[in-house]
Amino acid sequence: MMLTKDSNGYDEARLGFQRRDPHRPDAIFQVTSAAEVEAAVRYAIDHDLRIAVQAAGHGLTQGIDGGVLIATGSFNGVRVDADRKTAWIEAGATWRDVVDATAPDGLAPLSGSFPGVGAISYTLGGGLGLMARRYGYAADHVQRIEVVTMDGVRRNAEDDPDLFWALRGGGGNFGVVTGIEVDLFDVPTLYGGSLYFDFTEHPSVLDVWREWTRTVPEEVTSAIALVPMPDIPPVPAPLRGKYIAQVQLAILGDGGEDLIKPLRAIGRPALDTVGELPYAESGKIFTEPERPESYSSRNVLLSDLDPDALATLPKLAGPDAPSMCVIGIRHLGGALAQQVDNAVGHRDAAYSLTVLSPGNHDATGLQRAVLEPWSTFAVGRFLNFSFGPLTPAELREAYEPDAWSRLTELRTRYDADRRLVANHQL
Repeated sequence: MMLTKDSNGYDEARLGFQRRDPHRPDAIFQVTSAAEVEAAVRYAIDHDLRIAVQAAGHGLTQGIDGGVLIATGSFNGVRVDADRKTAWIEAGATWRDVVDATAPDGLAPLSGSFPGVGAISYTLGGGLGLMARRYGYAADHVQRIEVVTMDGVRRNAEDDPDLFWALRGGGGNFGVVTGIEVDLFDVPTLYGGSLYFDFTEHPSVLDVWREWTRTVPEEVTSAIALVPMPDIPPVPAPLRGKYIAQVQLAILGDGGEDLIKPLRAIGRPALDTVGELPYAESGKIFTEPERPESYSSRNVLLSDLDPDALATLPKLAGPDAPSMCVIGIRHLGGALAQQVDNAVGHRDAAYSLTVLSPGNHDATGLQRAVLEPWSTFAVGRFLNFSFGPLTPAELREAYEPDAWSRLTELRTRYDADRRLVANHQL
């Protein structure tokens, strides 16, 4: 089904989760099959139009002006092969769709912290999820990819080693992916949730978490967020109006409570949601907002968490910052450091640091100021956590030099006219 700017439903179809700079296409194809994706791509070729693709729209950096938007939200089937422990995921499926399909068999995908994110776009960008330190990036566990390239032809990417390599970590720069097959894992439950500390009462939480991450096995994937909580009814009463350090935990296997004893020794949290959790409810760990909104962010990958730089975060990004900042730090390492033949870069990074700013204002200066003390420890950046346009030099920092050269050459090979508008344009 094709919509134009005069069609009923045009605005609803063009809007995704990220509302900062939504798409403004001339035509929207609301696709429900791979054949309809092919038809949309061929329409764009025949009319010499650019193409953007949107499933949930969580990671949109910059909207397309004119051209064709392929909206895949209704093309969201999931087929589970419990014997092979794989799932075939169609273009518009979110992680919620996938988890709901896999949970009855006691299986789990390498999904992320927010179930509403599009599973395929997440995976094409690498995919840093709740079990990352045990199993690696989501892109490391992709078996098959079906993609419509910019000549309008549907292909099996695994038949072309260069294309298959590039799609796993290179984002949406090489074609419109109509489906992927991913590995599943025997994880019906995990031990997880969040410890919410009032940072004013417990200023040691950052340092304690930092030291704790140096001791934990790869079965532990964790993160910490610094969030100035507004004093409004949707926020749980114990957290309202406080500067909160939220320690986010996903632990596989037994012994989770023993593993987190050093964290509990910090003191009594304002709120404690940690316990045995069905994987189908894993979105409760991070409890990220579910309402569409506007936001921007910048990310750096770090070789270490320097204590002096860590101490600057509450000062630069806390409640007294010029505008609201949410800091997110994720512990990397473990299986993420294993070398896999795909485009995912900087596997030696030990931590990921993101500063996110809600709203439509330009927070670039503030975000850069927050990240500046980390310049000595920065080894790159992760594009999936970079919500907003980046300079060419900043894009290069997401990949190893050899991988960058290969990706840009392949981008020219598969899309010489640069018809496809990816979230991060290589």
